[in-house]
Amino acid sequence: MKSDNLAAIMADSARTLMNQAVQARREGRLADANRNWTEALALCRRSGSRHDLIVALKGLGQIERDLQNGDAALPLYEEAVALCRAVSGPLLLAHTIGHLGNIHLDAGRLELAEPCYDEALALYRENEQTVPLDLANAIRPLAILQKRNGDRELAKSLWKEAQELYAAVDVPAAVAESSRLLAALG
Repeated sequence: MKSDNLAAIMADSARTLMNQAVQARREGRLADANRNWTEALALCRRSGSRHDLIVALKGLGQIERDLQNGDAALPLYEEAVALCRAVSGPLLLAHTIGHLGNIHLDAGRLELAEPCYDEALALYRENEQTVPLDLANAIRPLAILQKRNGDRELAKSLWKEAQELYAAVDVPAAVAESSRLLAALG
């Protein structure tokens, strides 16, 4: 009973730190967000909540990406993906593996990014609970990758689909980006 209470207290403390980290990031206080996510991650590892652990890994990973430290973000996202495969639903896995792909893309590791994007997109397409914005956001980086790979036709097809989805959910900046990149592709 004592260990259950201790785990619950640690989980509550971790969630408080995670909320503070999210707020600090919104306010541009990345050092504070990093510290809060780091502390929350340590608590999550001890509390036993796998879902909270996934959230903390992704949160700290995002801050590392914000700080332009993809090398530090990579193992955090890799661990989060492994946990998602073991304990979560397909949408959380799709979101997480998409971010892992982004880390690889940012580092120029296209051959590692592509399977991440392919898997994320397949998971989103297979799930009837996928919202159009999530699908569009999964298509976008794959379109970028295909252009870098030199497959202009596939990139165009992906950008057209993303553009339609962004238009359907009224995200003007993303529609404009899609239009600009489609025009550049010819």
